[in-house]
Amino acid sequence: MIDYFRGILSSNTLTNAVIEVNGVGYDVAITVSTSNKLPNLGQEVRLYIVESTGMYGGVVSHYGFLSKEEREMFLLIKDEVPGTGAKKTMEYMEKISKSFADFKNAVVTRDVSMLSSIFGFTKKTAEKLIAALKDKISGIVVIDSQKWSAVSGNANVSEAIAGLVALGYKEFQARETVSKITKDNDKLSVESIIKEALKYL
Repeated sequence: MIDYFRGILSSNTLTNAVIEVNGVGYDVAITVSTSNKLPNLGQEVRLYIVESTGMYGGVVSHYGFLSKEEREMFLLIKDEVPGTGAKKTMEYMEKISKSFADFKNAVVTRDVSMLSSIFGFTKKTAEKLIAALKDKISGIVVIDSQKWSAVSGNANVSEAIAGLVALGYKEFQARETVSKITKDNDKLSVESIIKEALKYL
């Protein structure tokens, strides 16, 4: 079993990277968020690997992650969520990469709304993820911190930011704008906050 590849990054597309290890180039499937974090071509990189053999045998595919924690999340979803193979899990991982900590919290607290608004899962998929992972995800360590769940402790503020992100705005832009709007009035409704924010964004 391969734990990780450490070698020279010779190719980097949005969905695949080629790492040269001792003269052999290994093609590794990655997420777009991982692709954006890789070093320049020709530099050394290390990706933690999951090997997956296609149905009925055949070609062995490699899936790469920047940390062991990301790999554990991938394996948990692939193994525990019904009907979710490696490729589908990678699609989920791209969504989850917005904030592993918030995803974990949303599953534990059974927050279908956050999984839909922040991470872009359909309600059906969000409910499936919660049902499959709620009793198991607490054992997964995440190395990032929450971005949305803990924003000021104000539920309306958090929901407004989530709503703006769902509309396509960057999280940091939404958070900064909402923070200015609610600085002197934290009693505004979610709808009022979003309406005011759209005037500035």
